[in-house]
Formats: sequence, C-alpha cells, structure tokens
Amino acid sequence: MKVLKSTLAIVCAAAVLGVSGFAQAGATLDAVQKKGFVQCGVSDGLPGFSVPDAGGKILGIDADVCRAVAAAVFGDATKVKFSQLNAKERFTALQSGEVDILSRNTTMTSSRDAGMGLKFPGFITYYDGVGFLVNNKLGVKSAKELDGATICIQAGTTTELNVSDYFRANNLKYTPITFDTSDESAKSLESGRCDVLTSDKSQLFAQRSKLASPKDYSVLPETISKEPLGPVVRNGDDEWLAIVRWVGYAMLNAEEAGITSKNVEAEAKSTKNPDVARLLGADGEYGKDLKLKKDWVVQIVKQVGNYGEVFEKNLGKSTPLEIDRGLNALWNNGGIQYAPPVR
Repeated sequence: MKVLKSTLAIVCAAAVLGVSGFAQAGATLDAVQKKGFVQCGVSDGLPGFSVPDAGGKILGIDADVCRAVAAAVFGDATKVKFSQLNAKERFTALQSGEVDILSRNTTMTSSRDAGMGLKFPGFITYYDGVGFLVNNKLGVKSAKELDGATICIQAGTTTELNVSDYFRANNLKYTPITFDTSDESAKSLESGRCDVLTSDKSQLFAQRSKLASPKDYSVLPETISKEPLGPVVRNGDDEWLAIVRWVGYAMLNAEEAGITSKNVEAEAKSTKNPDVARLLGADGEYGKDLKLKKDWVVQIVKQVGNYGEVFEKNLGKSTPLEIDRGLNALWNNGGIQYAPPVR
C-alpha cells in the first residue's frame, strides 16, 4: 500500500509540474506581441555580424536573424530593438529577460545548452572555429610557430579554454592577455601589446577589416576548434524556441529552393512545386503550429532575404570581410548547412 501511495504521489507531482510547464509555454511570444517588438541581444560591435552604421542602424547576419524573427511574428522586420552586449553580459541579459533572443556570435556547447537555463534552437547561423591573427612582419606561417607568444583573448568566451588546450597539446607556451571587448583585443594587437589575436575566425576577419592597414595582418591556416554559432533563447518556452528555430530553417529552405527576396511573392502565387507551396503558405497551414500567419516565410524572405542573400550581404565576397561560404554553403553545394522541411 505504501508503494502505491508513493507511486501515486510521484504521478501527481509530475502532473502538477506538467501543467505548470504548459502554463508558462508561450510567455515570450505573448510578451513580445504585447510590447510590439522583439528585443534582440547582439554583439558590442562586430562587422558582418552586428555593428552600427553611420546612422546607428545595426547591420550584420546576427541582426538579420532577429529581423527575420520580427518579420515572422509581426509581418514587419523593423519591429525589433537591439541591445549591444559584450561577452560577459550576454547570458545574464537573456536569463534576466532583458532580451528576448540572443543573436550574438555565440558558440553552442553542452554546458551552455543544458546548464545555464538557456536553449540553443539548433539553427546554426555560422559554422566557425578558433584561429589566430598575426602581423605579417612576424613571419609566422603556422600556429605551431607561436611558442612563447603573447596572445590577446576576449574574456568570457570559449576561446580561452580552446587556446589553452591547443598550446598544452602541442607543448607550446604562451602568455594570455584578456580584454572585455573584441575592439580592445584588436587595438592591443595593432599597438604591439600582444603578438597574436585569437578568436573565432569570422571575428578575426571582422576585426582585421577595422584595422588601419588590414593587409598587414593574416589569419593563420589552423582552425583549432568547432564553434557552431547561433541564436539562444531561455529554457522552458518551447513555443518561442520553435519559432526561432524554424525562422532559421525557413531561410535555409528558401535558399535551397531558389526563393529570393526578388521572386518570393511571385512564387507564392504561381509555384507548382509542392515543397515550395508548403514553405510559402500556398498549401497547408504550417504557420498555425507556430502561431504564425500563413505567409510567415514570405515575409521573412521578402523583407530580410534567404540565408544565402543574408550571408553574401553581410559576410561575402562583396564585403570588406570577403569570407567564403565554406562550411556555411548548403549541404548540396559542398557545405553542411541543412534544414528539415516545412511540412
């Protein structure tokens, strides 16, 4: 009889927790719709990812992810406000509710995804890895020639552990100098305070573009870690997590299907492709599951672009960063970007 009572108590407790969890679901979407905009946490200034232009508008691929979320939720990509956060501030701002989504060149790791009250939706904005930026006058061609180097590192990032592991594994010594912001790190490299700047390679290209003489500096060939960068939301709100996840997947699926900002409206009206019809809301009610309108993907692509358009506009060969798609090309074009279907 005692066993029965214990079992019953466990079942009842689980039911209460389940009801409580369900009651909290959708809290972020409700709050966003009530205030009329998405509050997005971005970096404190990283070209190609999130940086203010001369007029103060935040530009970059991370910022455009948030605009895509706003386009899906409101049908208006301008309904987003940005909070510029350094690496130390970013998680606290999300945990506290200061921002609704963190879209700030942030690496997905097990401890961050499972141990901080946060969740990575799974859409990877940019597949990256840690590397090293050096002044060409040092004559260094490989990271394995950096024994004894002084290295600038941004505090509060996964880079600190990655560099420590790499140098220990290769029996090399180094002296770290940590800074709170990426700009401080880059300025210290330029001034000669350190021999090397280390960070995600995308960030190294971005910082190099801001130096007085970018061509005097080179990114070494080694990539010493895996850094899948993507948006982050708070744990416990599966509805909001699903929206952010499928916004990213929609942008990838649109690129794969050849749907661009220029042809999306015409395709939505005339497509004979069943996959495209489902994606663009011409067939079925797939936005309904996300509490979004039928044309949510149309609005994303029309106002922000598909993934390829957003990449090329912010990071590609026509920009000062001149970054190849590489791993970030679609799966059917030599990369690993791949999205489940909308159906």
